[in-house]
Formats: sequence, structure tokens, C-alpha cells
Amino acid sequence: MSTDSVDEAALAEQGVDLEVAEKAAPDRDYKVQVGDPLIQVQNLTVKFGGLTALDNVSFDIKRGEILGLIGPNGAGKTTCFNAMTGVYKPSSGKVLLEGGSIGGMRRHKITQIGLARTFQNIRLFREMTALENVVVGLDARHRTSVLGALVRSPRHIREEKSSIERGIALLEFVGIADHGETLAKNLPYGYQRRLEIARALATDPKVLCLDEPAAGFNPAEKEELMALIRTIRDDGYTVLLIEHDMKLVMGVTDRIVVLEFGKKIADGLPHEIREDPAVIAAYLGVPEDDIA
Repeated sequence: MSTDSVDEAALAEQGVDLEVAEKAAPDRDYKVQVGDPLIQVQNLTVKFGGLTALDNVSFDIKRGEILGLIGPNGAGKTTCFNAMTGVYKPSSGKVLLEGGSIGGMRRHKITQIGLARTFQNIRLFREMTALENVVVGLDARHRTSVLGALVRSPRHIREEKSSIERGIALLEFVGIADHGETLAKNLPYGYQRRLEIARALATDPKVLCLDEPAAGFNPAEKEELMALIRTIRDDGYTVLLIEHDMKLVMGVTDRIVVLEFGKKIADGLPHEIREDPAVIAAYLGVPEDDIA
């Protein structure tokens, strides 16, 4: 594990165990088995005034899979993301996590129970270091009170030590451990994307939602991102991916759901979606009957 940009002496003073810090993924408690539905989106509808942005959409996300959510611009992908993660309140329908409804929960509570996300536009604390950004994500799991933090209670000290260990591990996991002490604003664009993923993983999600993580990437960076997403899944996470780059989607997902004008038009394996007449028509802008 590389810690070139981290002051190892300072970490030692805080009691940080660098061997422990190499473990990116803690044990998670699940109520469902691998391959069973972890997320269930049921008849989800979102309306803005007279506009129906999402119309009676239903699909499952199975534990351990990478699910792609795709569609032309304006199809409702991000609206669906936002409704699932508490940014928007659905007009009707519901979202279940391990069989329990998350409707009406506040965004921080949805994060705490296991649904984390990144954004199309990077949202980092630019004046904080990479490690500090990840530690902020870890606060979602802390139980120390404000008073406990102020007086540096034993629990606070333990949680602080654990946060640094996990933060280092997650920076290593996404491939930017050498930049732990670099301010977020000074990181290259691709590394900022990786840092945002690390911060989302810091909340220990059961489902990681990635909203166009390859935006602005060159072909080589996209290949590296595909490898990272596969590694995330192999480490035990479940991934929901919104992405415009069809090569990336087809190359990394296990299954794909397609939206058009707020409605689901297809749900299947990548090779099935590639050959689906309705999907081809949606992307080419021609009537389905005209597709040979």
C-alpha cells in the first residue's frame, strides 16, 4: 500500500494501523442473498406540475450486479436517481431496500441505510484534502454526539482513528492513495471523479449509484473506470450506473434498463438491449416499425 503523501509518523501517533487501513470493505449485514432483489422500484411516478418526468416505472436491482440505467437525453434517468435517493418526492409508487420502503426518508437517512450516490457535476469539498473528503463520508456511520466530539470522548477518538484507517483504504481502493494530502481542487479531473466514488463508498452503501461517472473522460480513462467499477462489484458492492457512453455501459453492466420519455421500454441483458428494436428506435429517433 502506498502512503507516500500521507505522514506515517502522524498516523502512528493517532494509533492508525496501516495494515487495517488496507481493507477497503467492512463486513455488511444483508437481509437478501446474492442474486435476489436488493432494490425494488415499484410503479414510480414523478410529476412536475403538468409534466410527467417519470411514468409508472418498475425494475429491480439484484444484490451483486451492475445495473445500467440508460436512455436518450430527457428520458428520466436522473429523475429516477433523484427519486430513489430522496432528492425528489415521488408523486406515486415506491422504492424498497431489502423489502422496506424508503419513501419519505430524509436524504441522510437513505444514505445511512445503504443507498449512496455520486453526481453528474462533481461535488467535493475543494479546500479539503482527499483524505479529509473521504473522512467526511465516513461521518455518516459515526455515533459520537457533538459534545463527545468537542471533549474528545473515547468513542470519538476510536471513531476518528477508524475513519483515517478506512479513508486510507478507500483512497488505495480507487487508485489515488498517493494523493491523500492533496487538496481536492488540485487533483486532476479524473482523480476528482475517483475521490467522489471513494467518498460515496465511505458511507458503506449496499447500493452505489453512479451518475455519469465517465463524463469528460478520454478513452483510456474510461477503460480504467470500467475496471474500477468491476472491482467495486467484485468487492461485494451492488452498482446502479447511469451513463451515456454505450461502449462503457455494454462493457461493464450485467443488465440494462432503458427509459424513454419517462417510461421503461426495455429490461434485459446487454446483448438483448443492443438488438432491441424499441431501444434502437429510441436512440436513432426513427419509428420502431422502420427498424429492419
